[in-house]
Amino acid sequence: MKKKLILVRHGKSSWEFDVRDHDRPLIQKGIDDAHAIGKSLQEFPNVPDIIWSSTAARALQTATILTEYIDYDLEKLQLKRVLYTFDSQDLLKAVRGINDSVSCAMLVSHNHGLTDLVNQLGSEGFSNVPTTGTVIIEFDTSSWKDLSKGTTTFHLFPKNL
Repeated sequence: MKKKLILVRHGKSSWEFDVRDHDRPLIQKGIDDAHAIGKSLQEFPNVPDIIWSSTAARALQTATILTEYIDYDLEKLQLKRVLYTFDSQDLLKAVRGINDSVSCAMLVSHNHGLTDLVNQLGSEGFSNVPTTGTVIIEFDTSSWKDLSKGTTTFHLFPKNL
């Protein structure tokens, strides 16, 4: 049984507002990019079994927009405080904690942790996963706990749309 991990970096956010980092919203470009990525993901036959998002406003906004396009019930979207991190080891720990009944998981999180995790787990290296960048990695394992190097099967960055 294979496992499929879809990693998404949140959309472009604003530094204009006098708010905590956690509360920064998407700017219009971030919203537009999330819609464009969402439309592209419609082509995929696999709807994730779970979508977990960082609790940060910009990640939640990105995840919410994506659910519109991939026919995912918004009520099933789970906010995970542990995904509000910039460290790949925190993200890896979260991934390894996914229930083994889940075959396809989407996580919406932050850099630099996200790019580092993509490079650690995938077969293709990226100097930077840009905002709203999406990378899919497949693993030949039946358990998330046993994840090791997988195969990067897809990536989509807004500049390519």
